[in-house]
Amino acid sequence: MSMLIIADDLSGAADCAIGFASAGYRTVVALEASAQALDAHAADVIAADTDTRRLTAAEAARRTAAAWQALRVPGRRLYKKIDSTLRGNWAAEVAALQSLAGLAIVAPAFPATGRTLRGGRVLVHGKPLEGTDTWKLENAGRAADLHAMLAEVGLSTAQLDVDALREGGQALTARIAAVAASGTQALIVDAETSEDLLTLAQATTQMDQALFWVGSGGLAREIASLEGLFDARAAEETTSASERQREEQQKQQKQQDHSPVLVLVGSLSAVSERQCAMLRDRAGMAELTVPPGVLRDGERHADWAAWQTRIGEALDTRADLLLRIGRDDAFDPAEGALLSAALAALVKPHFAALGGLIATGGETARAMLSAAGIGSIELIAEIEAGVAVGKPVATCALRPHLRIVTKAGAFGTDHALFAAWRYLHEAPAEPAASAAPAAAGTGLHDSA
Repeated sequence: MSMLIIADDLSGAADCAIGFASAGYRTVVALEASAQALDAHAADVIAADTDTRRLTAAEAARRTAAAWQALRVPGRRLYKKIDSTLRGNWAAEVAALQSLAGLAIVAPAFPATGRTLRGGRVLVHGKPLEGTDTWKLENAGRAADLHAMLAEVGLSTAQLDVDALREGGQALTARIAAVAASGTQALIVDAETSEDLLTLAQATTQMDQALFWVGSGGLAREIASLEGLFDARAAEETTSASERQREEQQKQQKQQDHSPVLVLVGSLSAVSERQCAMLRDRAGMAELTVPPGVLRDGERHADWAAWQTRIGEALDTRADLLLRIGRDDAFDPAEGALLSAALAALVKPHFAALGGLIATGGETARAMLSAAGIGSIELIAEIEAGVAVGKPVATCALRPHLRIVTKAGAFGTDHALFAAWRYLHEAPAEPAASAAPAAAGTGLHDSA
């Protein structure tokens, strides 16, 4: 068996797939969801970014269905990664897959990051999702009710509450099988703890009914933790996660040439602001903030060449650099991809100088990797929940030992960027024992 994860943005693909890499499976994140692009990857898990977050619902649905049709093979299971705060076209994408893959097991909870589900409604650190800045920014006046959102795209739903889930065993599998036999198209599963998601993973991975999973990184990592998930080849040939990480650090030590680390931040969320503040304070890093007007106009802007030179001069000193997108009165969340692409174009001439890249926001990460000609990355390790480290799958002619960290915008602890920077400098930070996951904020990019 193998797993295909279909995600709507790049950081989401990585944070969903990293649990499998941590469990020792070879895991690849790809910027293109095509059989031709992935034929060369002998991976147990493929996470394909369809880049549909900002598309119309109809186009997102079409592209998502096409990805599964192109990449489905015998023995490959499907996981539709959705944002734990329900951003994007997730309902339309699930509807497009349901007719092809069977019953949708919908469980977006990610308890490790404060996202839970009760009565089919998302709670963020115990408070309704509707009260968060992230939801208000794009869904003002709309209820964050999974049943209603799936009904809008024509899917019939059933509810599995926490008490029924916690029965576990044969009683749980019988409940789910009965839902599937009834013709219901989506089963919404409440979950408040990682143990709840583990119970769901144990039940559904053993069922014979046609089904697929719909969730965030929370359910994915519980599925990844199950013993004997894939075939014997995976158990025999994959190295344990700890051994892989030790080998990776040894390789980095041999290849370290004191090249600079670039931290690209496309998110304007309050979470990202706190993370940047800690990074500046603890790492003493230089910071440049590019005015959005420069990015909107691109090469036509009078200051474009000066900004490109300024970035190059900063990196030429071999000092690490924090590079951010500014904000002005013309700010529009829908322009995230445009601004990210322009930021990547400013960096592209200097990309060969980098020893490490940290990209906050799926659109930011995708834009930079695309500009650099990197079509896929193999995941190596997880720094904290949702913060993944990878390396180019094919040898990168520019920087063959480049290490890439991706993180969603309004996501992670205040410690996340500093911990990523420490990792790339071969001194992984100790986990913050008392640090609570940060709440969702207002941002250009957010996926979890």
